[in-house]
Amino acid sequence: MTKNDIAYGRIQTTEDLGHLVRAHRKDKGLTLETVSGLGNLSTRFLSEFERGKETAEIGKILKALRTLGLDVIIQPRAGTKTRTDQS
Repeated sequence: MTKNDIAYGRIQTTEDLGHLVRAHRKDKGLTLETVSGLGNLSTRFLSEFERGKETAEIGKILKALRTLGLDVIIQPRAGTKTRTDQS
């Protein structure tokens, strides 16, 4: 899988996020063990996260994403009014 094959973008489920992260990790040629060592995270946690475990700790998820060089960006859905739009 190449970077062009990875579906970066909207994430709606824990499985979506896990699959994207796994594809990104593999595209970078990194093993679970390598990411585990770099991020001080267990391979078990990383494996469960990549499989879409819904109860994974958000702090650990953010740490894993940082370790892999990924950012989280939050924005309103198209057509959703924000507080400033409603005034």
